[in-house]
Amino acid sequence: MIAVARILLRRVALLVPLLLGIVLFVFLVMRFSDVDPASAFFQGANPTPEQLHDFREEHGLLDPLPVRYLHFVGDLLHGDLGTSALTRAPVADQVTTALPLTLQLTFLGLGIAVVLALAAGVTAAIHRDRLPDQIIRVVSLTGVAAPGFWLALLMIQYLAVDLGWFPTGGYVNPADSVTGWLRTMTLPALALSLPVAAQLTRIVRTAVVEELDKDYVRTAIGSGLPPHVVVGRNVLRNALINPLTVLGLRVGYLLGGAVVIETIFSLPGMGKLMIDAVKNGDPAVVQGVVLTTAAGFVVVNLVIDVLHLLVNPRLRDTTA
Repeated sequence: MIAVARILLRRVALLVPLLLGIVLFVFLVMRFSDVDPASAFFQGANPTPEQLHDFREEHGLLDPLPVRYLHFVGDLLHGDLGTSALTRAPVADQVTTALPLTLQLTFLGLGIAVVLALAAGVTAAIHRDRLPDQIIRVVSLTGVAAPGFWLALLMIQYLAVDLGWFPTGGYVNPADSVTGWLRTMTLPALALSLPVAAQLTRIVRTAVVEELDKDYVRTAIGSGLPPHVVVGRNVLRNALINPLTVLGLRVGYLLGGAVVIETIFSLPGMGKLMIDAVKNGDPAVVQGVVLTTAAGFVVVNLVIDVLHLLVNPRLRDTTA
């Protein structure tokens, strides 16, 4: 545990310059964009040049760029993401309202992807080069090639419109109705997770096949242990190291894909918040959503690193 704590502290320390780099990148991109925060704040009001100048001076927009960056970082450290030009409300409040839904969608999709990938990947590996393996490989290859938004539209047409099993969009809070929440979140989570599940299935299959070919597996089965016990206790533990690494990268795909999926299904999450902000010319909201999503991606990868250390004891010995 001491080794794990030491490695964890080292990884957390490395996150600080990474997060500062992300903040700097977003800051520069937003400052060199064509969107003027002063004009966005007064949009539709025909402000005078004096009003625009007073706004820029009050909010530090006339300061040198390094000074503005330091003020920007200071505001972030205090939880201040700026003020929406459209609603005049703090961006942090809007992000706090939208973030829980995006997290629900992302982790529900992640759970579905992991379950499907483990079931399909292990089944394909155990029945290597036979009919189940061939079917799963064809299906997973199709899933990799299918865009999430296309799957979402197909599901809406056939499962929601034609069969009426699910609503075409909208959101029900789980506090109001768990059943309603599941009905509204199932199709978006499936559309988001199936491409990831297809990619993970291929990786899990390859990892399990490589593990099954090792001597210790043949020895364990030859000594009389049931194959399902060997696979469950030993093979999966060793084979899941590579899929765990890929899973951390796929979480970024899920967070990014949520932007499109939430828009298609009219879910009031971070994706829809950002799309509406882009359409309405609200740079502070766009900036807040991007920073929050990037920070979430970094934190999730830290969690994946910790899981990686717990699953692979040899890694603790080499990095301690």
